[in-house]
Amino acid sequence: MSGVTGSVTAKCKVLVYAERKHVHNERHRRHDGPRGPRHLIDNPDEDQLALLVEEVPSVEGGASIEELAELMLREGARRVPVVDGRLEGIVTITDVVRAIAAGDAPGDAAVGDLAKETVNCVYEGTPLPVAERELSHAAVPYAVVLGDEGDHVGMLTEVDVIDVARVVEGEEETGGSIASDDDDWKWESVRTVGNSYMPTRNVELPGGPVSEFMTGDLVAVSGRRSAREVARTMIEHDIEQVPLVSGDDLAGVVRDMDLLEALV
Repeated sequence: MSGVTGSVTAKCKVLVYAERKHVHNERHRRHDGPRGPRHLIDNPDEDQLALLVEEVPSVEGGASIEELAELMLREGARRVPVVDGRLEGIVTITDVVRAIAAGDAPGDAAVGDLAKETVNCVYEGTPLPVAERELSHAAVPYAVVLGDEGDHVGMLTEVDVIDVARVVEGEEETGGSIASDDDDWKWESVRTVGNSYMPTRNVELPGGPVSEFMTGDLVAVSGRRSAREVARTMIEHDIEQVPLVSGDDLAGVVRDMDLLEALV
């Protein structure tokens, strides 16, 4: 694991403690793991061992929260091990957002300067399996749900999808098993003696419309709100992205990772 050193502060130590305290009751609407819901959907056959062999960036306990934010942004990491000779704990994007909300980290920047203008959207009548593919192809974990009039009526996230996904185990035919005559190894003597199968694991989704699975109570903010105010909104509603609105129009979306830009 690659380390990041920095000035000695209590910031990361406080965040590590917060993660230790909350690690067993992390609220389900957020997902801070290195392998998110998208990976679970796309790789249902992967076992837990595969999660242990990946090289991940790490941070030292004395690093400042600004250095941590810079590392998370650079590596696209939502969860970072804290290492001081040994593993001390894990700090997550949620811990950083919580620190911004509490005033323990800079948060005065207007979110209008941090938000992304591109917004991923999906129609409320779209079948969920199609919407899941749209999220995958857009490479984002959310879609603002639009109604018949083009108005925003909700939010669909990868967590909503994984909540209703069902893993189905089965078998797949791999072809015939091959045997040959003992006395003469020739192509003519090779024959099929039976079919062989391998176990498979697939993800199935219900075919209902997005409107049945989305979060209907959409929380939105204006670009004039500060990063600290939006961080508090995210913590209060247990969400990781908030649409940005200008009047009744969508103007962008601010994600929890965008708030880290206020720290660097």
